[in-house]
Amino acid sequence: MLGRGKIIGLFDMRRARIGLALVGVAVCMAALVQLTPHARDAFAILLTQDDPSELADVRLNSALRNTSALVAENIEAALAADDADLADSFVELARDRNIALTEELSKRVGDAVAEANSTSHFAKRFATGLVTGNADDVASLSGTVAGDLFVFGDIRDVVREGKHLAMGEDTDHLVLGLATAGLAVTAATYVSVGGAVPLRAGLTMVKDARKVGRLGEGLTQWAGRSAREVVDAPMLQQAVASGSVLRPGQTVSAIQAAFRAEKAGALVRLAKDVGRVGEKAGMRGALDTLRIAEGPKDVARAARLAESKGGQTRAILKLLGRGALLLAAGAFDLTLWVFGALLALFGLLSSIKATTERATMAWLRHQKARRLQALAVVAAVLPGSALAGAAAGG
Repeated sequence: MLGRGKIIGLFDMRRARIGLALVGVAVCMAALVQLTPHARDAFAILLTQDDPSELADVRLNSALRNTSALVAENIEAALAADDADLADSFVELARDRNIALTEELSKRVGDAVAEANSTSHFAKRFATGLVTGNADDVASLSGTVAGDLFVFGDIRDVVREGKHLAMGEDTDHLVLGLATAGLAVTAATYVSVGGAVPLRAGLTMVKDARKVGRLGEGLTQWAGRSAREVVDAPMLQQAVASGSVLRPGQTVSAIQAAFRAEKAGALVRLAKDVGRVGEKAGMRGALDTLRIAEGPKDVARAARLAESKGGQTRAILKLLGRGALLLAAGAFDLTLWVFGALLALFGLLSSIKATTERATMAWLRHQKARRLQALAVVAAVLPGSALAGAAAGG
């Protein structure tokens, strides 16, 4: 027969084991609460990693959930930077996401967009792009594209960089290759009555991004290697030695002979994708893409994003950066979040199971101990009876 003290000791031990199981439940529950949001986002990202539009939506949901005032703050920053196009992109994003903006802020954006699109402002920037070949907005890009369509811009760039090459000076091979390809594309533009204009605009935007330092390092290296293959350097040197912007017909013919069309496929595909971004998201959206892209695949994904999101593209790229185009973290890192949450869930269920089992066993043993104790009391009162024998045998 167990003594009262021994019974109490066993009960305390079992209670301690139940307490440990309850601690396990609490720890696993806390871990699951912390991991679940990250795991949910990681799982959604893994499912949408091949679709830039859906990937951007998942990342936007997370970003806007954490900071409700993010859109308004970025609109204010864009207006302060005199970037009405970016501010308008955020307004469009807010409208699509049902994010409320103050009437005063919306009016300021509308006024800024109207000013940027005014006739006087457009004419001034158009002339700047036409003459200098540098673009930083829609108007100046229109000027640079016009210059390139009339071969003036490309001849200017090829002659300048070609002479640097002939004299052994530092040469921007990327600008040289883009301008040389542009001359061939311009001829195709006229033949197709404008059918190659998006490609022509794409080449111009890549070239301008390079000139103003807005081309990402990775994309610059890739495009530079591709551009070197496009140009027959010795033949080009001979062409520019006698070429001049004052004799465009003769110069173009000589330069086109140095262009290796069979080597230009990758560069042309890049320019086409840039042109697609420009058509849907505007020139600045294309320049933003070129700034963050590390290679042609990034630009191709940006084109798919722009075709889906249109005017919202700049705002999305501003908020998410390159993460709008592909997994910013590796798939392995994202998988770890999902695995961690599943592990915490397994631990929680195991702890609940252990707690239930231990509590049930403790209750059953406690009930058995009470019955044995009751039988022992009866046996003491009625010695020699059957109850005493049962108590002794139990």
